[in-house]
Amino acid sequence: MLETLDNLIASFASAVWDWPLVVLLIGGGLFLLIYSRFLPFRYLGHAIAVLRGKYDHKDDEGEISHFQALTTALSATVGMGNIAGVAVAIAIGGPGAVFWMWVSAVVGMATKFFTGTLAIMYRGKDSEGNTQGGPMYFIVEGLGKSWKPLAIFFSVAGLVGALPVFNVNQLTQAINDILLVPQGVEVGFTSNLIIGLVLATITAIVIVGGLNRISKTASKLVPAMVVLYFISVMIILGVNIEVLPKYLSLIFTDAFAASNYKGEPLLGGVLGGLILLGIRRGAFSNEAGIGTAPMAHGAAKTAQPVREGLVAMLGPAIDTLVVCTLTALAILVTDVWQTSDANGVSLTANAFAKAMPSIGKYALLVCIAVFSISSLFSYNYYGTKCLSFIAGAKNKKYYNIVYIASILLGATTSLSMMINLIDGFFALMAIPTMIATLWMAPRVMKAAKIYFKELKSR
Repeated sequence: MLETLDNLIASFASAVWDWPLVVLLIGGGLFLLIYSRFLPFRYLGHAIAVLRGKYDHKDDEGEISHFQALTTALSATVGMGNIAGVAVAIAIGGPGAVFWMWVSAVVGMATKFFTGTLAIMYRGKDSEGNTQGGPMYFIVEGLGKSWKPLAIFFSVAGLVGALPVFNVNQLTQAINDILLVPQGVEVGFTSNLIIGLVLATITAIVIVGGLNRISKTASKLVPAMVVLYFISVMIILGVNIEVLPKYLSLIFTDAFAASNYKGEPLLGGVLGGLILLGIRRGAFSNEAGIGTAPMAHGAAKTAQPVREGLVAMLGPAIDTLVVCTLTALAILVTDVWQTSDANGVSLTANAFAKAMPSIGKYALLVCIAVFSISSLFSYNYYGTKCLSFIAGAKNKKYYNIVYIASILLGATTSLSMMINLIDGFFALMAIPTMIATLWMAPRVMKAAKIYFKELKSR
């Protein structure tokens, strides 16, 4: 029964993640990049100033600061997609997959600028009269009530896409491999269920406090863990510095040779399969065009939509160009991708253990635990917003019950089932998000030109 379900979910994910979606996500993002003439990229310094709070005004509409909005979004994206997702990509595609993840990140920065701007430009009200942002609101507010079915489609897909099953699955695997098995503890359904119950309890305590508690928790945890992860990988690269140039070169050459790709070919060739793998894992990592992050950015305290677009744009740079690259290089330079049969988070753990035998895997476990647990909070916020839009804000609390139950499901089921389930529904969420973003792109550019012109005149 479980094997049949696993195969059905895998077929579903493969069907939706085909070339039409790649064209929509990457082709659409590339269009936005060129259409904007790289305009937001020329203001990276200004984006960082906005993030640091230079332009914050306490009386602006919204619930959280620019920094809290970014860290809330990053607490969802800087997680298992960056640690386990990269490992999955390399295990199947080899070093070349990393290059296509980079491509998705650069293109994704442009997409995030547009979706982050729209999230503020077209905020709406929920059934209780509270200001809300996100694709479902900018579709209805920006395109009109006749487009509401597309907004509902996004929200329904978001109810499943926001479930934390992949993060929980990989955190459970990490605890088993790094902590329990070396201590001689027998792992199985019971131990996994106990881990799930502990995670469910921690999550319940935080999510009861709503967005303010979630954003405050994320703003403290995420920056500290990114720094710890960066230092840990720098040590690994320092230990293996002599092979680093070789693997950096291999990322570029293998991206087009696809000589290490072990997955299914696409359009008759392995290169097509490799490109799709890299883009799929990149999208899972930075979520550009998926529509999750705009739900966090839509809650930012600001009266200037373009400012939040600039802050949102920093997300893919941090989580894919920085954190994913760190993970990839750690796996490549330690050679575990060729000498180990492990996949997912276990492959990354092998890399840390090989380079730093005494403390490596424990440092990784701390990072994994914080990244994963913080993402549990943010994804819950996304799911409740989706249910609020469909069924009214008073009913959003019911999503918490399903969400907590899904933590137990993620802890006790297989990696392939969980990753394919979330991949498939992320793909469905991307369809309405990208269609609406491309349709309203001229409005964003009009606002951006006015904003940057005023900025220069100051």
